[in-house]
Amino acid sequence: MDKNKKIKFRELEKLRKKEKKMIGKKEGFFKSKINPITDKMEELIPNKLKNTLENAFYNGFKIVLKRGNKYIQKLFDKDKIKIEHDINNYSVSKKLNRKSIRILDSLSRKRKFINTSISTAEGAALGLLGIGIPDIPIFLAMILKTIYEIALSYGFDYEKEEEQIFILYLICTALANEEAQMEYNNKLDNIAEKIDLNMELEENLDDTVKTVSELLSDTLLIAKFIQGLPIVGVIGGTKNYSVINKVSNLSRIKYKKRYLKNNL
Repeated sequence: MDKNKKIKFRELEKLRKKEKKMIGKKEGFFKSKINPITDKMEELIPNKLKNTLENAFYNGFKIVLKRGNKYIQKLFDKDKIKIEHDINNYSVSKKLNRKSIRILDSLSRKRKFINTSISTAEGAALGLLGIGIPDIPIFLAMILKTIYEIALSYGFDYEKEEEQIFILYLICTALANEEAQMEYNNKLDNIAEKIDLNMELEENLDDTVKTVSELLSDTLLIAKFIQGLPIVGVIGGTKNYSVINKVSNLSRIKYKKRYLKNNL
């Protein structure tokens, strides 16, 4: 095995171990069964609110994905990120070593830090005012902005429909509970492989939007309910950080894996 293959294998093995730590945890996201207060609160939330939240996520995704990308792109410099990736990618292609890989990774790390900070501040501020469900389009835009920037930092075009489907399943994988997470992860890897081999996907965008909307409404039900209560809503709003952090961590793993497999 030559030096480049050894480095590539080592990097993929590191990513595999990181992914293993994230996928299939015993405790679901925001769904701790050892927390009786959380469970009791969920019982008190009316079904009407649950349906409202699911519809809010579904409509929010439809708006953001179909008409909101041009507005999201105003929040970051797409061309600058692409240029930085091209420079970093050239360095990796000329000399593959730990240093060049770290430089390639630094762009995605920086984007993650910026977006988790912004989302935490936004969620806490709206929580202070008692705004929960109305902030969903903003929240979804921040999730997608984070993933878009990470995708660009590894050289992937997020605007293609198949990549949008990949992104939505990535969100599902990051936020699902233990059993569902394993299934979503396998699905996500299968979608990534098909995209990178230029194969047609069985999934369509609208059905995928429904899937991720249902999962997010269930995952964030309590957080958004609390966020809708003035003052105490700050607690629910800070959950935005946890979501963005988990999504961005998995995004960096998945896109880096695809980059290493496709380019080295």
